[in-house]
Amino acid sequence: MKEKILIIGAGPHSKVIIDMVLEESKYEIVGLVDKEQGFEVLGIPVIADDSALVTIYESGIKKAFIAIGNNRIRAKIYQELIKIGFELVNVVSLNAKLSQHTKLGNGIAIMPGAVINADAVIGDNCIINTNASIDHDCIVGKNVHIAPGVAISGSTHIGEGTQIGTGASVIDKVTIGEWCIIGAGSVVVSNIESNTKAFGVPAKTIEKLEEKI
Repeated sequence: MKEKILIIGAGPHSKVIIDMVLEESKYEIVGLVDKEQGFEVLGIPVIADDSALVTIYESGIKKAFIAIGNNRIRAKIYQELIKIGFELVNVVSLNAKLSQHTKLGNGIAIMPGAVINADAVIGDNCIINTNASIDHDCIVGKNVHIAPGVAISGSTHIGEGTQIGTGASVIDKVTIGEWCIIGAGSVVVSNIESNTKAFGVPAKTIEKLEEKI
């Protein structure tokens, strides 16, 4: 008998998560939670909004996954679910390639074509998106989103809550701080301070961001 799982979020990002859960065939999706009800995503109904999370947990649904791309929203919901008691599971595509020496936290999405090499550490509640690669000995903090086609070279450190935009590249041994935004197509060749938006080839600071979740 499959374990039951609740998925939080019914936007476009949820389609990929649903696909991977169904493909893995490990969990039964009981439904989606979203602000709006009365519709389905890939045949999975939206059954409630956030106000019903405690009731759903008390009904016996103990596992959940957050299918929301926005890092700050995902981080907030993650803490709410943990407080209630939910177990946040990992959803990993059968078409992703992970070293047996990769270290994963909880609540992580790893999309088709992603590659994560030896001794990389991926924190809780991250998204490693389609065809992204993370090389050996990288440390990726919690609540990070690595967008499609990103290439992260070895021994890189990416801080909590940072978003690396589509197709960006990061050279080895660089540190990118917390809650940064790295623009699509950028090439990061030097350290980036926390709460910074950076863009370009090479990536340069274009804006300082607020220091809050």
